Amino acid sequence: MKNLLSICFIILESVNAYSQNDPKEQSQHQIIDMHMHTGLPEEVPPGIPAFCRPEPCQGSGHATVDPTQLMEKTMEAMDRYNIVKAFLSGVDLSAVRKWDKSAPGRFIASPFILSPSTKDLESLKVEYATGRFSGMGEIGTQLMGIAPNDPSLDPYFKLAEELDLPVLIHTLGIGPYTPHFSSAAGSPLLLEEVLVNHPDLRLFVENAGYPYRDEMIAMMYQYPQLYADVSTITWVIPRTAFYDYLEAFIRAGLGKRLMFGSDQMVWPEKIGKAVEAIEQAPFLTQQQKRDIFYNNAARFLRLEIAEEGSGQQK
Repeated sequence: MKNLLSICFIILESVNAYSQNDPKEQSQHQIIDMHMHTGLPEEVPPGIPAFCRPEPCQGSGHATVDPTQLMEKTMEAMDRYNIVKAFLSGVDLSAVRKWDKSAPGRFIASPFILSPSTKDLESLKVEYATGRFSGMGEIGTQLMGIAPNDPSLDPYFKLAEELDLPVLIHTLGIGPYTPHFSSAAGSPLLLEEVLVNHPDLRLFVENAGYPYRDEMIAMMYQYPQLYADVSTITWVIPRTAFYDYLEAFIRAGLGKRLMFGSDQMVWPEKIGKAVEAIEQAPFLTQQQKRDIFYNNAARFLRLEIAEEGSGQQK
């Protein structure tokens, strides 16, 4: 009898351990993904591995460049991991509309802004007036060497503040290998002028400004309206580097203003890797994981805030 009880105990422990690490078991909790795309700003060959840093390194995954397949695979991953809402942007605005129409209420449809212009801004005003878009960004002008405090972006921030839109910006030290990308234009300190001029702006920074840790922490301390996602760095850099960076923000007391993102681009399999990176973080409590996966984004987006919330707006 004693042996039988011991065997049952071992089996039970194994099941519990499996449940803690199996993504399918984890998916019972709701997730808000604050960083998704309908593709990339530039074309990549089909099947190419995902980006990785630092070079030399070998990326994993296989790029899905067919727009329909990418949408289908991304939505399959959203279903698997119980991602109930996602902040979605793309350079091709028609693709963003298509995704949003395919899953009403599931996406915060937003334009990817690469090169600011008066003409594009006027077109966006029409999109917001008709309700087709409800967010702004990714503002990816850093890829063009344009800093966030450049005067050309001020009208965009002004519009977002007036319409009370959530805004995602690429302000960090790393990005794609494009001719005009500037790490210097990604210092989070450059956001200070923006936040001073637009105090009601709901702004969140991609990858928590990686690797500008101290600068980003200083900005988040000084400007409580500033949030951050942890998206690409969950899988593009070594896991040890990500955990060092994430733990610094947790130790700094900023666990209530960090939000989950996958930044899947054309690699929908990276959604699972991003989820896994948070689930397996040994220093995060279960409450901190729930905050990153859902509660912080719900607060930022002004949704119903609950541990197992419905994701419906008030």
